[in-house]
Amino acid sequence: MNFIAAGLSDVGLQREHNEDSYCILSKHRLFIVADGMGGHRAGDLASRLAIAEMGAFFDATSNDDGGDWLADDDSRLTAGQSRLVSAVKVANRRIFQTSVQNRSVQGMGTTIVGALFEREERKIQIVHVGDSRAYRVRSGAITQLTRDHSLLNDYLLVMPNLTDAQKQRLPSNVITRALGMHDAVAVDLYAEGVEPGDVYVLCSDGLSGMVSDDRILDIVHRAGEDVETAAKGLVAEANRNGGEDNITAVLIRITE
Repeated sequence: MNFIAAGLSDVGLQREHNEDSYCILSKHRLFIVADGMGGHRAGDLASRLAIAEMGAFFDATSNDDGGDWLADDDSRLTAGQSRLVSAVKVANRRIFQTSVQNRSVQGMGTTIVGALFEREERKIQIVHVGDSRAYRVRSGAITQLTRDHSLLNDYLLVMPNLTDAQKQRLPSNVITRALGMHDAVAVDLYAEGVEPGDVYVLCSDGLSGMVSDDRILDIVHRAGEDVETAAKGLVAEANRNGGEDNITAVLIRITE
């Protein structure tokens, strides 16, 4: 079982700078999207730091059995899960420390959504903090695998029966978690088995906020096995719908 992957990031139509970052680290089968925030391009730095720190952590632990860092996380996690969560926590600490030490980027932060494809186990591990999302397209259906860490979702947890009118009065774009806000961060983890033909979409809210789930499904389906065409199509669709934010998508197709 293997994969093919492609990614694309675009500034959109209404922003001067692109504060999104992404990476495809094929040697680690690691894929990441980060959406930075903060004035004076600090968000750009935060998202780039997140990508760099996670990649460096995977490089440093590529021959490690987890003995040096597994204890930092829940002992119920597998080595792969612990490695992925630990990488996010290392990135968070680096961003937070940089923010504290440099007043010009104080308060910077970034969302993160990352996927680790475990080929031998036929599984994918997904971590996220914030409102960048992971979707899975399988057998003609699309499923959102992550839950946005947003003020609206927090309200819905304690008040699930809010009316549509009440929901509309709540800010939909306020996130409640991000890397760099505190010295420690809570990381959500999701794992599932993969099947040949599955397509995983990691994206910033510049895509998910501008393109409906059904339209994401349609674009991915029409592109067939060409994930690069799918990535271009998703970004183009977000821009056609207004391009209100930076737009980033990484697609991973599972193959035989």
